Amino acid sequence: MERTQNITACVFIKNDGKVLIAKRAATKSFLPGKYELPGGHVEFGETAEEALKRELIEEMKVEIDIEMPFHAFTYVRDGGTTHCIEVDYFAHLKDGQKITINPEDHSEYRWISESEIAKYFDNNDDEATAVRKGFEILAKMK
Repeated sequence: MERTQNITACVFIKNDGKVLIAKRAATKSFLPGKYELPGGHVEFGETAEEALKRELIEEMKVEIDIEMPFHAFTYVRDGGTTHCIEVDYFAHLKDGQKITINPEDHSEYRWISESEIAKYFDNNDDEATAVRKGFEILAKMK
């Protein structure tokens, strides 16, 4: 049994007290229809920051300014053959951009407030933990 390791990088894009989340396309083999922070896999030889910039252009047609990483978690998928590490960064959209989602990646996006997390994520979801932590850190920075 071949085992692999993947690194993903995702962004907590904040705007007016809300965070950007996206719903994975129904055609995705892994977690179709699930809401997530935007981002994706880090390709071989690429930095996490390079991957984030590339993924946001590919998936949402936007450019971002990346700030600092604030959270990381791991999970195992594919019947225990793939170990994934996700690193989450704060970021913001460059001025004057409109999000245009790639339907192969996402079916919709939303800006949600901290009080709406439970509406889009299961309570024990690692992604929900990351979103909650992002809001907590930002509240302390005010």
